[in-house]
Amino acid sequence: MRDHVVAVDIGTGSARAGVFTANGSLLGKSEFPILMNRPRENHAEHDSEDIWAAVCAAVRSAVKVSGVDASAIGAIGFDATCSLVVRDRQGRQLTVSTGGEARFDTLVWLDHRALAEADYCTATRHEVLDYSGEFMSPEMEMPKLMWLKENLPESWVQAGYFFDLADFMTWKATGSPARSRCTLVAKWNYLAHRQPGWQADFLNVIGLGDLRERGGLPEESVPVGKSMGTLTAEAAEALGLDRACHVGAGMIDAYAGALGALSGHAGDPGTLERQLALIAGTSSCIVSLARERKRSTGMWGPYYEAVFPGMWLAEAGQSATGALLDHIVSMHAAGGQPTAALHDRIVKRIAELRLAEGESLGGRIHVLPDFHGNRSPLADPHAMGVISGMTLDASFDGLCRLYWRTSIGIALGIRHILDRMRDYGYVHDTLHVAGGHVKNSVLMELYSDVTGCRVVVPKMNEAVLLGTAIAASVSCGLHESLAVAGAAMYPGGYERLPDTGKKALYDREYRRFLAMYRHRAELDAME
Repeated sequence: MRDHVVAVDIGTGSARAGVFTANGSLLGKSEFPILMNRPRENHAEHDSEDIWAAVCAAVRSAVKVSGVDASAIGAIGFDATCSLVVRDRQGRQLTVSTGGEARFDTLVWLDHRALAEADYCTATRHEVLDYSGEFMSPEMEMPKLMWLKENLPESWVQAGYFFDLADFMTWKATGSPARSRCTLVAKWNYLAHRQPGWQADFLNVIGLGDLRERGGLPEESVPVGKSMGTLTAEAAEALGLDRACHVGAGMIDAYAGALGALSGHAGDPGTLERQLALIAGTSSCIVSLARERKRSTGMWGPYYEAVFPGMWLAEAGQSATGALLDHIVSMHAAGGQPTAALHDRIVKRIAELRLAEGESLGGRIHVLPDFHGNRSPLADPHAMGVISGMTLDASFDGLCRLYWRTSIGIALGIRHILDRMRDYGYVHDTLHVAGGHVKNSVLMELYSDVTGCRVVVPKMNEAVLLGTAIAASVSCGLHESLAVAGAAMYPGGYERLPDTGKKALYDREYRRFLAMYRHRAELDAME
């Protein structure tokens, strides 16, 4: 009986696979690293064949650890970062690198080389921007494709396929060129609530009138939870599965995480609207769902049926959070390689310093966390971070103070986003947190106390893999819908309520935080 599924999560630095039962138990998982090429500032590239090899190794290893036979696996699902894969008409790799190496055929989500192109898209004020927060981010696919066409015309002329990374994985697994609704509405300015979904006039305005022909992009999209087909013989052999295994429609990793984190409420749309998913790792994504379209200026979306049928999804986020703390650790004289062990050491020392110094710890240090732009709510990819209050202190305790205050800045950034969402009519009272930040006690405390929200942490901190497994279970008929699958597979969570005694403290910090934004704007405006 095919009563198990495999979920694959492709992140920025690794590919992970997990084997799940029909009730959401994780029986085995494995992880393999993937390469990244950083040839110059704002450029980041992957090798998609390296990613496929890592995925295959991770799946084989996870299945082996689980002890589950391939004949018991009904489906495999893929989620991935919103990275852009370029292939020629025969499906061979085409370079996206200024270095010319064909193997670097994938623009990583965090690649910001297309800033000017993003600004151009925003300046068009085209109606499609009403469904991407009224701006275009360089992390979206259209600016990246504009850059490719202008700067690497040979790759453009030879192109036969443009894929979001999750769609590349389903193509590699099945041979089907179908695309997921999740990826197209979120990253390609495809309007799933319209017929046709592609807006040809917008493509013409930005110089991509030939995009669909060059990229092999179909008119229709495949909803989350539907099958893209079954594995090819070659893919089944590479993955260690069999050809009867279905392949679910791909998902953006943050939205898979939202599905996993919020799946316990999937059967009750009214309750679901009051929940937010905070998927927090290298960057942080806040995902909100609503039955009606709401304003989303400064956010991404609203996207129709990016995950749940009939619902609009809006995403806000911070482009560098875990990455920012890594940066603080590596740049400080008392820091070094930002390993998990070093982060743990810093967190433990912060706890000791707080006992000794109380809430005055690092109190004159203030941090705006926009070191990789401000994704939300300002929608300014050109924004820069600010640190105020530095001295000549190069000690380890000095690093801990800066780390603590940077963490507060990150949490205040989340509060800034939530305030803007409330202004737009989003009604929420609970943050479901998943990802690497769950392991950081400093951040978890601040997310609750600074925002004033109830925080829920899933009992199994694998929300992204779980969400992908939930969708895969529906694609092969193991569960009849995402709501049914969510009810069956959600593990429950642990709650943390905010410390109301700290409200006045963080209200003051928030006023200072907003003042820093005003001061930065004043400096930028001076002639």
